[in-house]
Amino acid sequence: MEDIIQNISHVLQRIDSACKTSNRNREEVKLLLATKSVTPERIKIAFQNGHTLIGENKVQEIREKYQDLKEIPHVMHFIGHLQTNKIKEILRYDVKCIETVDRIHLAEKLQHRLAFENRQMDVFIQVNTSGEESKFGIHPEGAVELVKSVSGFKNIHIKGLMTIGLFSSEKEKVRKCFQLLKELQIEIKKLEIPGVEMNELSMGMSGNLEIAIEEGSTIVRVGTAVFGERKYPDSYYWNERKEVI
Repeated sequence: MEDIIQNISHVLQRIDSACKTSNRNREEVKLLLATKSVTPERIKIAFQNGHTLIGENKVQEIREKYQDLKEIPHVMHFIGHLQTNKIKEILRYDVKCIETVDRIHLAEKLQHRLAFENRQMDVFIQVNTSGEESKFGIHPEGAVELVKSVSGFKNIHIKGLMTIGLFSSEKEKVRKCFQLLKELQIEIKKLEIPGVEMNELSMGMSGNLEIAIEEGSTIVRVGTAVFGERKYPDSYYWNERKEVI
């Protein structure tokens, strides 16, 4: 318990420092706890200390943890690749935002289900800024058109963009991924597309959150720096090409 609290404190210090270095308003940057493979008991420690914005990669894990977590008010984002055949299931739970809309087929299916249930959903458009085949996300050159297309669905509300970026120790290569997402945000804002908000940039994780904040991130997704190392590295959890549907 103390480890998690101390780890969160350390991450918050890192965020504070990065905001000062880049002359950012600290209030602009939110900490999202990436809770993939983390037990409900450990997640609750974060909740009890006021950190209630979390993100899950798998619908299965949301389902498995739902009953244990629902007693404590929190905000759940879905941050993994979403298969169209999982849309109906994900809407059974209290997911507030899907950060990984990356294709029109998914948006169409999501809109159809939301309309059927008379519900609304916030989303981010996921962009593949690293150009890697192992990563999901719309290619940057198709991002604007995807935003325009999805903006036409009245039950889906675009709030910003999301990227995973490059898993690399070469900071400048990682930085270019985040700079690209920021450039797309600026470009889309200038278009003033009806119904589209471009206030959020979800980018940066445990190993590169400072660079992401310097380049404009408003949400950093942090898991291992808070809950400890997982069995496999981040690249294992985010390489999900086998599940494309």
